[in-house]
Amino acid sequence: MNVSPSKENMLKKIRKALSHSTPLPFPQSEGNQTIFPPLQQEVEIEFAEQFTKLQGKFIYCINQQEFAFQLSSLLKKQDWQKVFCLEDNLIASVSSHFSERLVKTDLAACDVAITGCEYLVARTGSIVMSSAQISGRTTSVYAPIHICIAYTNQLVYDIKDALQSAKQKYGSRLPSMITFATGPSRTADIEKTLVVGVHGPKEVYLFLVES
Repeated sequence: MNVSPSKENMLKKIRKALSHSTPLPFPQSEGNQTIFPPLQQEVEIEFAEQFTKLQGKFIYCINQQEFAFQLSSLLKKQDWQKVFCLEDNLIASVSSHFSERLVKTDLAACDVAITGCEYLVARTGSIVMSSAQISGRTTSVYAPIHICIAYTNQLVYDIKDALQSAKQKYGSRLPSMITFATGPSRTADIEKTLVVGVHGPKEVYLFLVES
């Protein structure tokens, strides 16, 4: 096939250009640096700040004794009559104070549900839960008020850290569901008005216990 001199000249220029790499015009946009700034304070403080910004109620406990006092005081003050909890180990130190209120059935009729968690994500103020927990998939969603009990050794900075930790913990047997709960349920679908507690709990309490 005959190629005109002008086309041959153009093809030479293209071949020459392809043989040399072209520097990126905006190298900082190619994901070679983290999007989010590094942590500037203790991870506990970062989580507390982000969690409370999302209308979560944060309670820090220096040890198990303080946790027992704070939880029993809260339940008494709010006068919750049906406290749903399947994870007995979470409340072993305090369950005697409200044993008559504890239930393990009829989640839909309970006043408050208590669960543990897998991890806490400081950057977003999120609680990470999974189907591998005794509480399962529904406890933290269907109760009108959710109380989560966590320990400082469950804190991670970012979502990727939580997922990596879950992978290390479970290996090839990852739970069928890993969920990130970030504050009380909220929606603005109805006339763009923010409504809390439509698709999940209207209040979320987080007890962080020093481990």
